[in-house]
Amino acid sequence: MDNYGTIAMENIHEPVLLEETLASLNCHPGKIYVDGTVGGGGHAFHILKSCPDIRLLVGVDRDEEVLTYARRRLASFKERCFLVKGNYSQIKEILLEVHVESVDGVLLDLGVSSYQLSSASRGFSFLTEGPLDMRMDTDQTLTAAMIVNESSQGRLKTVIREYGEEKWAASIARSIVKTREEAPIRTVRKLAEVVTQAIPVRARPRKIHPATRTFQALRIAVNDELIHLQKALPDVIDILAPGGRIAVISFHSLEDRLVKNTFRGNARQCICPPNIPRCGCGHIRKLRLLTKKPLVPTPEEISRNARSRSARLRVAERL
Repeated sequence: MDNYGTIAMENIHEPVLLEETLASLNCHPGKIYVDGTVGGGGHAFHILKSCPDIRLLVGVDRDEEVLTYARRRLASFKERCFLVKGNYSQIKEILLEVHVESVDGVLLDLGVSSYQLSSASRGFSFLTEGPLDMRMDTDQTLTAAMIVNESSQGRLKTVIREYGEEKWAASIARSIVKTREEAPIRTVRKLAEVVTQAIPVRARPRKIHPATRTFQALRIAVNDELIHLQKALPDVIDILAPGGRIAVISFHSLEDRLVKNTFRGNARQCICPPNIPRCGCGHIRKLRLLTKKPLVPTPEEISRNARSRSARLRVAERL
């Protein structure tokens, strides 16, 4: 245990949109499923419990700490569950390890797990003091502290504006650079303080902490989240067997937009520009949309689990 401590894995919150996810995947006996962001095994546990006769569940996560807990939590399903450390963007290579060519369902629960958010030593949240880390895979070198203390002001502004959709990105980047000239910014609370002070009081959001968007931006940059998602979605669609389903839970607009556009593009027969009189794209429709609008948590779920409030679930089926 480091100086910032950790939390008990048993304190992990319930999986978001659980009933909606189980219904969307529509698991059947003898089939193969993938949980590409297995985390502590919350969704995986209920998938295996709700359909005891599925052939195999492949669980993937790049965080070895949560995989350790998932192995314990899913131990009773070991004959039907294979867990591997990796990134869901490597799904094709991972499936080759278990000699699987196609699957019948894939779940991607994007964003940060409740364990990662609650563990002070991981540096994802400004609610408890901790190092400015934010790595989902602790084997990688790049940390949030490196981005904050080594990036140019222009680069910081771009990251905060594009990944955090923060309109005060220029002011925040300028304040970060000015602060780090005196001493490096090493902790989450110090960064949160710098960000908050960079936003005029009258302009600070009322419903979220002023540093929320900046922390989101840095987390996305540290973990290349959008890049991995952009690579993974076409590969997941390719490995789905006919009738197989892909369910994606996102937590912010950048992810949701990428999922929506990918699903819609693959659900269309033609992707030619509208001004072209005759189709020449040769595009083949691969998906049927099962959610024209994303499924969202009920008020009851939000009251039980605050983390679920921004969750959005989109589902599509392979043709």
